[in-house]
Amino acid sequence: MRSISGHTPRSLTLTANGLSISLSKEIAEVEPVGAIGIDRNLDNVTTADSDGSTLRHDLGRATEIKARCRETKSHFKRNDARIRRVVYGKYGRIQRNRVNSLLHNVSASIVKRAKKKRFGIVMEEIKGIHRLYRKGNGQGTNYRARLNSWSFYELQRQIEYKARWEGIPVAYVAARGTSVNCSKCGSRTYPNGRRTLFCPKCDVSVDRDVNAARNILAKGRGVKFTPDGPPGARVEAVKGNEMTTPILRADGGKVTQG
Repeated sequence: MRSISGHTPRSLTLTANGLSISLSKEIAEVEPVGAIGIDRNLDNVTTADSDGSTLRHDLGRATEIKARCRETKSHFKRNDARIRRVVYGKYGRIQRNRVNSLLHNVSASIVKRAKKKRFGIVMEEIKGIHRLYRKGNGQGTNYRARLNSWSFYELQRQIEYKARWEGIPVAYVAARGTSVNCSKCGSRTYPNGRRTLFCPKCDVSVDRDVNAARNILAKGRGVKFTPDGPPGARVEAVKGNEMTTPILRADGGKVTQG
């Protein structure tokens, strides 16, 4: 297909409700001068920057939407599998559309700030989280439902492809220790209230989400910024006569090898 204004059409998807066009473009990867560490939680997303600033994005509204949809579906009592699929499908779409819209605003804000400051993005590589909230683990039904509805991967996906589109590198670090270790001295912390942790060595209390974001940022400083990581991509060096420039081919929803 012919390139239009630097964008190359990749695929067309026709549905009953409209037409989707996937575009790609080749962009030089930003050489980061700092980083943004991102701590993803059920009700908020907390970030810590290399310049010392922290920011919390509230996602309580998304949690409320999921809870209301679960409650509405729980009231369906008719023993009719066909009607149940229709009702569950309807409220599933309502939940996805509303929650994804909220996540879009948060992810766009984070990527916009990273682009403005020329910062890379650091996130935890979260795996196997749903195994912690299976039936039979001694947890309440409502608690399991809340945690299993956590949209941590959807937020990661949105940040990932938007960062790629702007040439912003993304790094992933292990989640081990980010929630319990002090971001100042590395010692183990202890709960000190509902949202704070206390470090006996530093004799300070810190918000647990801010502490985690700072730990993620600190871990990210020790890794090479690269697109490698979920969902996976590679940087190809495009060689010119005098210089080598990292190029990313960024699609609207994914990154492919350039």
